[in-house]
Amino acid sequence: MRGELDYCKTAQAEIREHIDSCPGCQNEATVARTMTIAIQRACLEEVAPDELRRRIVSSLKDVQAEPH
Repeated sequence: MRGELDYCKTAQAEIREHIDSCPGCQNEATVARTMTIAIQRACLEEVAPDELRRRIVSSLKDVQAEPH
């Protein structure tokens, strides 16, 4: 999850401020971080097929190119 909002520092700061003051969102953020860590650990030895990696990278570039 870290860095997912790097594209927009203002939004990142606003979201962080909200999470810091909202217990419900703090819980959701904790669950999301915990799941991300668990998935990363479970997939340490897994390697995505080259075609899937290319499609993901292409999609990410498309999203990054969109105006915000």
